[in-house]
Amino acid sequence: MTAMDETRAAAIQRRNKRAGIGIATVAAGMVGLSFASVPLYNLFCRVTGYNGTVQTGQAAPGATDRTINIRFASQTDRNLPWTFVAEQAGMNVRLGEEGLAFYSATNRADTPVTGVSVYNVTPEKVGRYFHKVACFCFDEQTLAAGQRADMPVSFWVDPRIADDPNTRDVTTITLSYTFFRTIEDAQRAGALASAGPHVGRARAN
Repeated sequence: MTAMDETRAAAIQRRNKRAGIGIATVAAGMVGLSFASVPLYNLFCRVTGYNGTVQTGQAAPGATDRTINIRFASQTDRNLPWTFVAEQAGMNVRLGEEGLAFYSATNRADTPVTGVSVYNVTPEKVGRYFHKVACFCFDEQTLAAGQRADMPVSFWVDPRIADDPNTRDVTTITLSYTFFRTIEDAQRAGALASAGPHVGRARAN
């Protein structure tokens, strides 16, 4: 091999080494991004109200003169042997005023069953203005055979919804809850296929 060939081979080797390092760096970054994407996405939803995600943990600022209608919807996964309903179809609340509503759940099975709920509001664009003070969402609920439980939710709507050009025309907000069987309960019952989304261990912030 000539000196020129040796120089060319060394250059190719260095180039391949740099390319390998670059690929490894990109791969590591993608793995790190995949781990970070879920909390970042959740943070994004909480800040922006994207996908009907509501705000949490803030006290109501005080009532204004304008009112808005809140409708309450409930769904139960077909594999969860519960009857889950909203105790009121809707209510009018003043913007900035804390409201209180009730849902109820009844276990129709002859054994204890554990469920967990998820929620959102529609239209989705109002998520950033709908504030949940306290509710039963994301907390595991275990009902004994035949047991009925009342499940309250307190909330308020930010008065700034009336100033936003994208939401000032909204007169009705629908708060919707869906109950699923937890993964753990389904495993104990030998019915993994009866479980809902992997939210059994989720907790609200």
